[in-house]
Amino acid sequence: MKFEDFSFDPRIEVGIKAAGYETPTPIQAEAIPIVLQGHDLLGLAQTGTGKTAAFLLPILQRLTKGPLRQVRALIVTPTRELAEQIYQASFDFGRKTRIRSTAIYGGVSKRPQETALHRGVEIVVACPGRLLDLVGDGSINLSQVEILVLDEADRMCDMGFLPDIRRIIKQLPTERQTLFFSATMPNDIRKLADTILNDPITVQIGRIAPAKTVSHALFPVPKTLRKKLLLAFLQRTATGRVLVFTRTKRRAHTLALDLAKRGYRVTSLQGNMRQSRRQQAINGYRSGKYDILVATDIAARGIDVTEISHVINFDIPDTVDAYTHRIGRTGRAEQTGEAITFAIPDDAAMVHDIEKTLKTNLERRRLPDFDYGDFDPETQFQAKSPPRPKSKQNAPKAHRGSGHKRPHRGGSKRKPYRRFKD
Repeated sequence: MKFEDFSFDPRIEVGIKAAGYETPTPIQAEAIPIVLQGHDLLGLAQTGTGKTAAFLLPILQRLTKGPLRQVRALIVTPTRELAEQIYQASFDFGRKTRIRSTAIYGGVSKRPQETALHRGVEIVVACPGRLLDLVGDGSINLSQVEILVLDEADRMCDMGFLPDIRRIIKQLPTERQTLFFSATMPNDIRKLADTILNDPITVQIGRIAPAKTVSHALFPVPKTLRKKLLLAFLQRTATGRVLVFTRTKRRAHTLALDLAKRGYRVTSLQGNMRQSRRQQAINGYRSGKYDILVATDIAARGIDVTEISHVINFDIPDTVDAYTHRIGRTGRAEQTGEAITFAIPDDAAMVHDIEKTLKTNLERRRLPDFDYGDFDPETQFQAKSPPRPKSKQNAPKAHRGSGHKRPHRGGSKRKPYRRFKD
């Protein structure tokens, strides 16, 4: 199948070709015809599967007919970064049409957003908080919305936006098309979907689990040695871009500073940063100015970088869903990637839950010649581990990543990881 098979407006086809799109991804191939036919849609797919184009292209097609300069499509997202990403895609795909779009979110001045709305737009990409502010000010009229998109609904639930989402929905016409996208379906999200969708068609791409192109590895380590292990790992491993996750904003900031002092091209992304600095960090990471990004879960949401070779969980996530979202940043668009988790003894229960979801063991590793002191990695995380698959074909294979090689410190040669049975 080719994009030409959808018979989009020629002006939209120009945007598709300019973006380098030729063959639809599975979510695009299945979802686009459904949306074009006007059905409500429940889309279950991981990040990096191409779902943005799956809803934007049919929206643009619909808006080529009908009135201009009134809000006809509303796309609600959890983060500023994702809002900007979708807005840019709508601009790129629709640049040859007369359709206008804008992104509205907090952390920046309202004035430019109010000006754009006053001039008239057909597509609004918004974060819930600022959208409700503008509704309260009378700066935006949602009474003519024909299409509502809730993107990454599970993350909006995680961030506490469900009450805001319900308030927004009350501002919309009951007669509308609703597109609902989520990577996971916790109970709150399923209830919301059941409430707002009208006889939806469900499209699920793969199981709700990490991409098959990602390999997983667990490095047992005492809490006091995690930073030293990270430094040793980076010195000995050939990587492309690296995304390091921490549990707190402060740790993201301090860890990035420590890496920078050791000569790494690194930046951090966390919630206390001003929007201008957040955007500089993301743009620098995307362009290759920085090789390493240290981020918290919420701050990293919406990052769209396909060349990430390694995701490193410096802190293990709080939930299995968070693990899935984190490592969804690597292995995108059928590229291979590696998910590394530094696990301390207190993480045993979460390790077990992750392995239960993956239906396989995380490969245990230790870094050769690294001084673990009295800590023995080979004795960790054995009791609750699920049995290994009987077929060797189902066992995940380690991937060493690709890209630039980091300088060796102290003249040591890179050695293979030591793998051990659990």
